[in-house]
Amino acid sequence: MATITAASPRAPMQEEAKAMPSDSTPPSASASPTRYRPSWLVIFSACLVLLGAGGPLLLRVYFVHGGNRLWLSAMLQLSGWPLLLPPLCVSLYRSRRHGILNLLLPRRLVGAAAVLGGLYAVSCFVYGLGSQALPLSTSSLLLATQLAFTAVFAFLFVGLRFTPFSANAVVLLTIGPAVLGVGPSSGKPAGQSSKAYWTGFCEAIAAAALAGLVLPLVEVAQAKYGCRTGPTAKVPPPYATVMQMQAVMGAAGTAVCLLGMAIKGDFQAMPKEAAEFGIGTTNYYLVLIWDAVSWQLLNLGIMGLITCASSLLAGIMIAVLLPLSQVLAVIFLHEKFDGTKGIALVLSLWGFVSYLYGEKAQKKREIQKMSEQQEVALAQKNADMESAAP
Repeated sequence: MATITAASPRAPMQEEAKAMPSDSTPPSASASPTRYRPSWLVIFSACLVLLGAGGPLLLRVYFVHGGNRLWLSAMLQLSGWPLLLPPLCVSLYRSRRHGILNLLLPRRLVGAAAVLGGLYAVSCFVYGLGSQALPLSTSSLLLATQLAFTAVFAFLFVGLRFTPFSANAVVLLTIGPAVLGVGPSSGKPAGQSSKAYWTGFCEAIAAAALAGLVLPLVEVAQAKYGCRTGPTAKVPPPYATVMQMQAVMGAAGTAVCLLGMAIKGDFQAMPKEAAEFGIGTTNYYLVLIWDAVSWQLLNLGIMGLITCASSLLAGIMIAVLLPLSQVLAVIFLHEKFDGTKGIALVLSLWGFVSYLYGEKAQKKREIQKMSEQQEVALAQKNADMESAAP
């Protein structure tokens, strides 16, 4: 898992002062190798992504039992952002001694987040098209291809450097879902036409491509417009930044979805759709509410991983949802888990394990390299001291 330095965002000056070796610091102390540890923000964000696994499941429940409003399904994936306002206000109030204005997002970053939120709304709409036509286990496997798109766009926009393990993971996580398209009947539900299946197949791939584009662009926007001058420039941002980014993107995306709902007449159709819902009117609204909550957990976790780590790690964690979606679909929706899906699942899990192993090996090499550099610097310092001695 990606790591960040252990400096505290609340006390950057003190942490930097502690990190800088002073003249009175013994040479052996300054030469100790730098240690990396996973940030609790990264771990917390990864847990939120896993807790949001119910979002795709409930969205499929909505379609299975008679729901067919696509802009409404897209809004469910974005409209949970008001839940962030209470904790965000508390976080800003507790940190008010640093100045509330200093904790708010820069205006240019707010504008970029709003544009990306609108693009993400389009991605959610296209994902709803695919989810409507495909079983959850199939659509989730296809959505896993977003990792390949994320890696490509991160290479183009962020300067991502591929390692043999990360390249292998991207290839496997792309081939796995592609196995589903070997034949016209691969993963196709009984009674569904091949045209409808392949249309949903292409829509799910398009949604993965859009999602893979948005993640690196968020990282680029934060790097370009979110940098502040002063001592906090190199300190990992507080989680208030994560919540603000998610709130802005969620609000902008919700506005786009509300406009789409108004044009398509979703507001007028919802009462009738609720009355005809397969598991009851009350459960209709409960599905909508809890689906919005689940997607908000997922989106907040993704934003936290992008902000505190990288867009590639966010894409990896989305791919981690694959086995969870498979299991939940088989247990709760009684979907068929055939050999084609099994092969795709094994390849995807193999790719994920390859990525984790590569990340661990890379961190070990980085720590070893830093240790060697510090040893060389220490030896040079000792040599200079000996040459300067009378």
